[in-house]
Amino acid sequence: MIWLWILGILAALILLVCRTRVGIHAVLQKEAASVDARIGPFHIRILPAKEKGEKAETPPKKPKKGKTAAETGKQKKALLKIALADIKDAVRALAPPLKRALARTRRGIRIQPLDLRMTLGGSEDPAAAAEQYGYLHAGVWTAMPVLEELLVIPDPYIHIGIDFDTRETVLEGEVGISIRIGTLLAVGLGVGIPALRWFLRFQKKHKQQPKTEPAEAAAS
Repeated sequence: MIWLWILGILAALILLVCRTRVGIHAVLQKEAASVDARIGPFHIRILPAKEKGEKAETPPKKPKKGKTAAETGKQKKALLKIALADIKDAVRALAPPLKRALARTRRGIRIQPLDLRMTLGGSEDPAAAAEQYGYLHAGVWTAMPVLEELLVIPDPYIHIGIDFDTRETVLEGEVGISIRIGTLLAVGLGVGIPALRWFLRFQKKHKQQPKTEPAEAAAS
């Protein structure tokens, strides 16, 4: 009988953990941003970090010697550049399994509030800014109807504008996302394997690319 009690307590704890909501709440402003994490009834401030006491001044570091071409080549090998084609390939590979996983959660993810205002700066390159403006509008109008079917998003508001008198892009607003731990695990299991396959394919595709960079730099 004791093991039945133990199994019952473990099942109750697992159910309680799976039904616990976790989330992120972010407030974006021109000057600063604040981000809070939520775990059940508890809220934890992530940004801005709590100010600590002033640290003792550390002596200035000695300037490092110039790096050789081989060392520079090693650093370039460590970085993988993600191009627009790679992003499109990721969307094609991950969107269907993500949509299926979200559909099985029965709208278990809540986005509230969703209030975003973006103003693109177009003084430096008006044509590129206008093109980006068109892409963003198309993306929002394409994605939002699908997201509203799969997620709980009461009263969403997204505004995208463009200012040809400034070069700085400004993003302001407030976003809150919450999800039950059980739902998060279900989505992760549904998307994890396709995401791993895409990453391995992406890594294999770009594995040989950085090797030519040091030679090109030396030739130039």
